[in-house]
Amino acid sequence: MTLPKTFARALVPMVVVAAPVAAAESPDMARLNAHIRSVHTMTANFIQTDARGRSAAGTLQLKRPGKVRFAYGSGDLLLVSNGKTLTFIDYQVGQKSGWPLSRTPLGVLLSDSPNLKGRAQIVPSQDPRVVSVRARDPAQYGSITLVFLRSGAAPGGLQLYGWTAIDAQNKRTTVKLGNVRYNVAVPESAFNYAEPKPKRH
Repeated sequence: MTLPKTFARALVPMVVVAAPVAAAESPDMARLNAHIRSVHTMTANFIQTDARGRSAAGTLQLKRPGKVRFAYGSGDLLLVSNGKTLTFIDYQVGQKSGWPLSRTPLGVLLSDSPNLKGRAQIVPSQDPRVVSVRARDPAQYGSITLVFLRSGAAPGGLQLYGWTAIDAQNKRTTVKLGNVRYNVAVPESAFNYAEPKPKRH
């Protein structure tokens, strides 16, 4: 299985569900919610690394509500949401797979009224510059941890640095972002894709 496929599998089997909710919203959770609500679009470069140290690079485009596009390398591999369905397209073999966006961790992040309170937990960090939040599925088949850096210049005072996804087989995939730009123009056409053509054997 290719590295991008491993990442896709890490994202799709998880459902963000309610975790124990504290009596009051923590300051960091309030900042996270403020950040997510302030980000309407985002573009970035990313480097994805699996547990064996293999890396793949690509570009990310996001537009709330519900739309995101991960394009790997030359675009032969795509992970795209059109607002309802998260689709993985492999043009190299002529196949695609899809899942309801609402059944993935991306669903809550791409919502038109996102709110992590009661759906995720702050992860303690020894670095005061870092704020991490983890979402997990009810049967603990996987988790995703988003990592933010405190930045007064970023929406809500937080800059998305990347995330780590752990799939049902406990395999870890890490994504680090670079050249992150918030609330820039992202065309609707970014979330369209050509249907893959089945390869003849």
